[in-house]
Amino acid sequence: MLKIYNTLTKKIDEFKPISDKEVGLYTCGPTVYHYAHIGNLRTYIFEDILKRVLEYNGYEINHVMNITDVGHLTDDGDNGEDKMEKGSQREGKTAWEIAEFYTQAFQKNLKELNIESPTTWCKATDNIPEQIAFVQTLTDKGFTYATSDGIYFDTTKFPSYGEMANLQNQELEAGSRVDMGEKKNPHDFALWKFSKPEEKRQMEWEAFGRKGFPGWHIECSAMSSKYLGHHFDIHCGGIDHIPVHHTNEIAQSEAAFGEHPWVNYWMHGEFIVMKNDEKMSKSGDNFVILDTLIAKNIDPLAYRFFLLQTHYRKQLNFSWKALEAAQTGLNNLRNKVLALKNKNIKTLKHENTSPDVLVIKTSFLEKINDDLDMPGALASIFDALKNDEIDYETILQFDKILGLELDKIKKENIEIPDDVQKLLDERKKAREEKNWSESDRLRDEIKALGYNVEDTSEGQQISK
Repeated sequence: MLKIYNTLTKKIDEFKPISDKEVGLYTCGPTVYHYAHIGNLRTYIFEDILKRVLEYNGYEINHVMNITDVGHLTDDGDNGEDKMEKGSQREGKTAWEIAEFYTQAFQKNLKELNIESPTTWCKATDNIPEQIAFVQTLTDKGFTYATSDGIYFDTTKFPSYGEMANLQNQELEAGSRVDMGEKKNPHDFALWKFSKPEEKRQMEWEAFGRKGFPGWHIECSAMSSKYLGHHFDIHCGGIDHIPVHHTNEIAQSEAAFGEHPWVNYWMHGEFIVMKNDEKMSKSGDNFVILDTLIAKNIDPLAYRFFLLQTHYRKQLNFSWKALEAAQTGLNNLRNKVLALKNKNIKTLKHENTSPDVLVIKTSFLEKINDDLDMPGALASIFDALKNDEIDYETILQFDKILGLELDKIKKENIEIPDDVQKLLDERKKAREEKNWSESDRLRDEIKALGYNVEDTSEGQQISK
């Protein structure tokens, strides 16, 4: 029985799909005006784990992810520049070139992190007619009004507006969240923005009697309903989407489709926080991208391993020291798995049904089905490895969830330079003499030369 935390009900619910075997899953994709930072990528890894757990439970997943390549303004109050236009100005390229470059960069990151591709990629700019039709439906049903700068959704016409984010309990005055302008109510939001006469936009379309472009929220409602229908199972994103983006998606979608719930389960991943408890953010230039990790010799899968050690609904503190520890931990796991493979080489094609392994499999399944308890699942795997109660084939089954590519591990034949070997010999002697501070200093010196050293029961193990 899979149980997941549902942001809509604010409790852990048993997962009951609309269809017995197929699950409709929509995950909010990137706004491709810049690189995705590793905080963004945490959300995509959590969603990948969810998808893998659903698959492990026997479901077929119809997974849709959007690419926002127009319409996402620089603030949530429908003001500021379009982020794509901003990216264009920053780099001296067209908005279309910016979108293509950062879409490819994002998809490259997904491959590096072993994140499964969605069933369907959908770009906002490829679905403009659907968005215009959606706005027209809302207008025909009396949920909109026009101002000089766009068509807005009237949140007072939708009585349950903001329930998921508890916005109905907030006594907001005009201007406390955004500059009201011609808006009737503080939470009203743009469905379609009109181009300003004085601005020269690269991405605009004729609709509603003027040139303009879609609002950010309408994109996801139009594309998810196109590919998943008017009622589907799970919608995911980061927690920053709860108060504005996802709240507005619910309002416009349920207003358009009728009284039935649009999505049954909403799931959200927590932030990575930097120094001084600041969230990682592109707007504040307070972010780290995956290429930076790679440049520092940190394996992208070590970052995935780092994330697996903290529950997706808990904030995670970023530090280089923690990432280096995750790299060491992943290397240790790989060494154990490789040793297991060599030990089980003659029995790889036979399923282990010993009582100990069945207990481990049951425990693992219980952990992953308990709101994706990956820290608990990892702990049970390490305990089993420690006590030699697990086999290689079972590890590979578990790795269908972990996504650490443990089936691709090969023993490296490393040529150790003389200066590194000398330091290894000195470090071995320091450890024999229990001179731990000297041992740590020598390890750091070895690392500065491009090598990692780990202490195992078989002695020092070195890797590049």
